[in-house]
Amino acid sequence: MVRKGFSPELSHIRIINRPYILPKPPKKANFTKILQPMIKSFDKANPAEKMMEDVDVLTEHEEPCSLIVWNDEVNSFEWVIETLMEVCGHSAEQAEQCAYIIHFRGKYAVKFGSYDDLKPQCDAITDRGIGATIEVTV
Repeated sequence: MVRKGFSPELSHIRIINRPYILPKPPKKANFTKILQPMIKSFDKANPAEKMMEDVDVLTEHEEPCSLIVWNDEVNSFEWVIETLMEVCGHSAEQAEQCAYIIHFRGKYAVKFGSYDDLKPQCDAITDRGIGATIEVTV
């Protein structure tokens, strides 16, 4: 006779009714204890070294600029797209998108960088009869 719920293949397994005890969670790290020796070592630093650490030296600061192309009623889309591709290195799709934004919004920043990098590009665009300026980006 076979008991209900009893499987002869599993007869070697015994079920023990014990409560399962969860393992204890790890203790939270106390960062003040960890960082305290490091803070004390900085406090003991040589005063000359400490003074040099507090001084920031700014040798040259160059503000970021943007190359703005302005809309006009003279130049065609094809001419603006061709100019952006040749002067700024845009892909055909990117130049076309820029041309549409320039047309509908009146102006668009087609390139970002330093003033020294953008000045030759601005001159090349204006030499082609398209209005362009360089503005400092805030």
